[in-house]
Amino acid sequence: MFNDTSSPLALLKTRRSGKPRDLVAPGPDDAQLRTILEIAGRTPDHGKLFPWRFVIVQPDQRDALATLLESAYLAEKPDAGRLEIAAMHEFAHQAPCLVVVMYSPRPDSHIPLWEQELSAGAAAMNLLHAVHASGFAGGWLTAWPAYSNAVRDAFGSAPEKIAGFVFIGTLGKPQDERPRPDYDAVVSTWQPPAP
Repeated sequence: MFNDTSSPLALLKTRRSGKPRDLVAPGPDDAQLRTILEIAGRTPDHGKLFPWRFVIVQPDQRDALATLLESAYLAEKPDAGRLEIAAMHEFAHQAPCLVVVMYSPRPDSHIPLWEQELSAGAAAMNLLHAVHASGFAGGWLTAWPAYSNAVRDAFGSAPEKIAGFVFIGTLGKPQDERPRPDYDAVVSTWQPPAP
């Protein structure tokens, strides 16, 4: 049915997340990243609130990010071992490009916060679609850094939250396709309740 590999549907059928630790150079250049982020911003947004934003962490800022993560982790978990601290360092240095997606709710709006949160998730998904359509691979991670207030405060302030870290680059090795849900397990047809 959709056998044309150049069609948008064929492209969407091949999108998958890349493991950030497996993403290598090249990543998008500044112009490509701008286009990717402009596309990411074309997301459903009830009330036109833009309850999300993107923060680019430049390659020369990765050491500072690693220091931030390590310090914040030790402040929260002073008994952390060497391997845990090394994991924070490695987290900060994955992939050639990093975009932090911030959920920036507008509590003063009549739009429910739940809808705003969904919009932030949609913006992150649009980002991954744009990354894939640009010929790169992306991986969306949360992990401990996304839930740390100290890390969040380096990118924004409450009530903002980190929706995720999106790492972008080129796959350094082939990846196996992940399991996908069976169609009938996740799709049903609604039946009205009996009168």
